[in-house]
Amino acid sequence: MPVPPIADAPLFVVLNAASGSGDAADTHALISRLLAESGRRHRVAITQPGLRIAELARRMVSQAMAEGGVVVAAGGDGTINAVAQAAHDAGCPMGVLPQGTFNYFSRSHGIPLDTAQAIRALIDARVEPVQVGQVNEQVFLVNASLGLYPDLLEDREQFKSRFGRHRAVALVAAIATVMRAHRLLRLSIELDGVVRDLRTPTLFVGNNRLQLEQVGIPQASAIEHGRIAAVMLRPLGTAALLGLLLRGALGTLGDAERVVSFEFQRMTVTPSLPYGTRGVKVALDGEVRRMRSPLEFRVSGRPLYLLKPQPVQQATPAADAIAAATAGGA
Repeated sequence: MPVPPIADAPLFVVLNAASGSGDAADTHALISRLLAESGRRHRVAITQPGLRIAELARRMVSQAMAEGGVVVAAGGDGTINAVAQAAHDAGCPMGVLPQGTFNYFSRSHGIPLDTAQAIRALIDARVEPVQVGQVNEQVFLVNASLGLYPDLLEDREQFKSRFGRHRAVALVAAIATVMRAHRLLRLSIELDGVVRDLRTPTLFVGNNRLQLEQVGIPQASAIEHGRIAAVMLRPLGTAALLGLLLRGALGTLGDAERVVSFEFQRMTVTPSLPYGTRGVKVALDGEVRRMRSPLEFRVSGRPLYLLKPQPVQQATPAADAIAAATAGGA
């Protein structure tokens, strides 16, 4: 059951200057102004050159824990993941002010995409436990993958740096990625005590019902029952890959013959890597990194304590102050 709101807990905001399409200084000013008008104690830290977002997140979580506060991620999927990792490790409550492109995690939990509205929701929010996926010791909230999908994400970032952070740009980047030749992954997968060797262009593990439903994966509902979903492709050519991309856009990916999907709680994956390769490329919530093999995908035994919006009719006086301040403006 949800616990009562943390009405007076100070908020420690991690703001990624590179997230979103607006100016970080403007976002900082908006957050500070609205929280000050609500009477909520807060501190905002903006990412700086040379300081990794993960390190800043750990610092802010440490401060939040010392003062009985809440850490808040203001950024895209990568920022939210970094803050979630630190918050999950420490057992610290966490809030989100979404600044990304797709914002699957925020949308799944009813968090407004407009910054001013998200701040209002944060003031009223209740702490609720939410499911977390893990690869080895790394947290993921939306998805984790290897193979074709991490390549797609890297291409997408290059396209966005040139053409802007828009969904149409992401689609063009996906088509460009699929058009290139890709080697098949050779994976040894241990699931429920059975080991299977297979080849696939990509392995995708989802922990977000909304994203899985959008592309038509039938195991999407498993996310609400303590499980996560895996999606793999059988070996196929470029034309067939483009066809699957279209199916995903239409929400019918799960019906394709070359797509294999299943739900699980724990799965160990051992890739066959070329000699001299240092780890396997894994994408976690849109951020690509190298990880040591084998990879253990699992549902974490501990939840993330997320500040989720209350129904509108339960708004507090502090939230009413925010509403008045933002009416017709921010």
